[in-house]
Amino acid sequence: METFWITVVAAIWGVGTGLFIPRVAYRLSVPPDEPLRATCPDGHPLAGPGRGGLGRARCSDGDSFGPGMPVVAVVTAVVCAVLAAAGQARPELAVWVVLVPVGVLLAAVDLTVARLPDIVTVPLAVTTLSLLGVAALLPGTGGSWRRALLGSLAFGVFCLALFLINPAKFGFGDVKLAPTIGAVTGWYGWNILVAGTFTGFVLFVLYGFSLLVARRAHRRTAHPLGPFLLAGAGAGVLFGSLVS
Repeated sequence: METFWITVVAAIWGVGTGLFIPRVAYRLSVPPDEPLRATCPDGHPLAGPGRGGLGRARCSDGDSFGPGMPVVAVVTAVVCAVLAAAGQARPELAVWVVLVPVGVLLAAVDLTVARLPDIVTVPLAVTTLSLLGVAALLPGTGGSWRRALLGSLAFGVFCLALFLINPAKFGFGDVKLAPTIGAVTGWYGWNILVAGTFTGFVLFVLYGFSLLVARRAHRRTAHPLGPFLLAGAGAGVLFGSLVS
């Protein structure tokens, strides 16, 4: 019964935070070195105090922009609920459900403009390790902060090497996301880190192959990797929660 109510609370959290994602995603979906969007594509200023708030971004002309609110809210809620159902009420579960909305936000932006904004990825790595450090101090934890730190460093170096080898295919935004991916998967062990990151790369390859088969891309088409690294990390965390 305890797991049921934790799952319900996590789902409600996912819906609530998911409602804020579309507007933020629209504002962040800009090319590198450009400021956050303050207007719609036609140049009308965005409405709302601080241009934030619930739902999609809206301009003074009444049009709305950004990813669909119901889809984003449902995806965020489902991921939070699934992780909560498998998390066995451990301290790190709070970390996972806090990180999920940020991961969904990054995936939405990367799928839109093939970019992972520094304003999110850099603080996210520090926040993730800090929160896991707190979780490691609490009783009943299922992972290791030391492994999370080493995993963060190891996967960060690995992705940096991939970027240096082929910067045209591997973006530097993915390098900045890598420490977070390595931390959350490394928390449960090196096997989970390998399995989670391998899953992400496999999903990426399958996505690209499906577009080739559907004739919606060619072999030289670049695809965003971030959403698939995040999905692989989620799968790794889920598996780690179940077996640890």
